[in-house]
Amino acid sequence: MSAPLLQLNTITKSFDAVRALKGVSFTLNPGEVHALLGENGAGKSTLIKVITGAHQPNSGTIEINGQLVEKLTPASAHKLGIAAIYQQPALFPDLSAAENIALGLEPTSGLRRINWAQRRAQARDLLKRVGADIDPETEVRNLSMPQQQLVEIARSLGKGARILIMDEPTASLTQKEVELLFGVICDLRRQGVGIIYISHRLEEIFAVADRVTVLRDGESVATHAIGVIDKPKLIRLMVGREVAAIYPPAQTAPGQVVLSLSKVGCTKSQVHDVTFDVRAGEVFGLAGLVGAGRTELARMLFGITPTDSGTIRLNGETIQIHSPQQAIDHGIGYVPEDRRRHGVILEMSVAANATMSVHRRIFPGAWLRFGAEQELAKKYIHDLSIKTYSPDSNVNTLSGGNQQKVALARWLATGPKVLILDEPTQGVDVGAKAEIHKLIRNLAAQGLAVIMISSDLPEIMGMSDRIGVMLGGTITAILDGKSADADAVMAAALGQTQRAGEMSAQ
Repeated sequence: MSAPLLQLNTITKSFDAVRALKGVSFTLNPGEVHALLGENGAGKSTLIKVITGAHQPNSGTIEINGQLVEKLTPASAHKLGIAAIYQQPALFPDLSAAENIALGLEPTSGLRRINWAQRRAQARDLLKRVGADIDPETEVRNLSMPQQQLVEIARSLGKGARILIMDEPTASLTQKEVELLFGVICDLRRQGVGIIYISHRLEEIFAVADRVTVLRDGESVATHAIGVIDKPKLIRLMVGREVAAIYPPAQTAPGQVVLSLSKVGCTKSQVHDVTFDVRAGEVFGLAGLVGAGRTELARMLFGITPTDSGTIRLNGETIQIHSPQQAIDHGIGYVPEDRRRHGVILEMSVAANATMSVHRRIFPGAWLRFGAEQELAKKYIHDLSIKTYSPDSNVNTLSGGNQQKVALARWLATGPKVLILDEPTQGVDVGAKAEIHKLIRNLAAQGLAVIMISSDLPEIMGMSDRIGVMLGGTITAILDGKSADADAVMAAALGQTQRAGEMSAQ
């Protein structure tokens, strides 16, 4: 039997008084997909940084291809065939896809003549291997997030990686792109590449992994072959407790219509003829493939790219929304998809982030009432169970789930009538996901009208009272959340309206 590609033995790592890893052991074999799971803060990121040489462990040993490695650095990890693909691609936006791929593959000497034709051909071949229909000459800034991820995967394959770390690689991919990625993974396995696969989407783990190791509080609590463990047991191992209701049921019946859209559109956003209602106490889910227009619609309703056709009514009154401030004044809140760029300001405190949208209220006439800011922040820390040492702690010290709760607090402080949530649980662990779902249901029970965008099909079906499915910038079907199945949602998302139309429930 061949030696493991990677063997970690009782790895520890501390940051001052915080012990991030407490004797973690992990093995990766040739041709194996080994899933690494755990809640945010369990130690996954620290362990990956140890494997890639970014962090030096305090104790323990690392063996690669059966050989002990005394000091692993990013440069030596690269030479040893270790590559990592992260959720946010590390690409240069002003360079083309071919140039980004070449940066990781070509010699760095400044006295070398560039063979542009060879560079383009190499990029085209690597992109084809991952099923990406991308022109190598396209600047990365003009590519979607899924396309950027595929470029980075192609670059890693070109490096000849033997140990490939995939950290939430499908977070922004469509179902078709996920299937293409899984095909690439199968090809890599046949070539003897070992893959460390990190994902909060448990259905992916069961679809692609051979083994799974669970981290909790910096310790490896269990390693199992994927065929001998089920989803409930895996969740218990991750969170150390039962998660009784990941998708809690509605607590009350929907009330009167709060928000009504009639033939709403925006030429710039390529959204047109959108018609639907959202009721008080209702979670209205927006499903669809990447590029269907869901986020564009959310930005229109929040006044970032204002509508230029159709009618919007709030509580029966026709309104105009030409700016985010107008949206806020009308009682519309928006938690965007990329919370780290647009939802929270990482370098600012929890208190400053949570109260950012109501500065005019807590600081009237430019009076600095920091006591009021602290009290309001403490209220939402308590109400939303935000895990933080203090309201003065910077948001970048929090886990992803708690950052999302701070983003929620920012808009709840405005007292909204309508709350738009774009991918509210993307990149958070299963425990935090259950907490956020419970919060959403509680907000709906208080009479809030919630519009929830999600690419996670089980989430959209489990949380929505009704599901609006978008395709090509418009709503193709509205389905009853209780009776809709995955086939009906996907049929509408792909334009197969006959099946979806059978379940239409406007």
